[in-house]
Amino acid sequence: MELTAMDENLQISIVEATPADVDDIAKLIRELAAYEKAPDEAILTASDLLRDGFGDHPAFHVLLAKANGETVGMAFWFFTYSTWKGKELYLEDLVVKEAWRRRGIGRLLFEELLNLAYQYKVKRMRWQVLHWNEPAFHFYRKYRAATSDQWLNCMLTSHDISRLIENKSHE
Repeated sequence: MELTAMDENLQISIVEATPADVDDIAKLIRELAAYEKAPDEAILTASDLLRDGFGDHPAFHVLLAKANGETVGMAFWFFTYSTWKGKELYLEDLVVKEAWRRRGIGRLLFEELLNLAYQYKVKRMRWQVLHWNEPAFHFYRKYRAATSDQWLNCMLTSHDISRLIENKSHE
């Protein structure tokens, strides 16, 4: 689909990613990791993305923003399921290349996600924002997104899981 961003002379296409886009997706992930002050944490490869996102049972979906064929942003998302609410759309990452920010591209990506959430009849759409990321908070406030200080994020890494399983088998 062709959409116009804030600059009326700028034509942005919002398209679903294909296997040919995995290198661009990987670059955007690394750019986001650098912005979020964790460049060494983004270890996913283009091969991982190809394997996990483009088979018979894709683990994720990606909308890309393209300007004159160049990938300038993405919305990386997947479905989750709440035992209380039902199907949810989870936005893992919304990123626009630094040189392309403030042109309405993030808005186009986010609003296309809203359209998908509506089409798929999800019960809610969720995402996370780092506590220091004021530009992101400002962006999502425009949509009246609710924040929660009641829920904490929990996580185990693959290293943690291996350690726990291996230690349990030796008890």
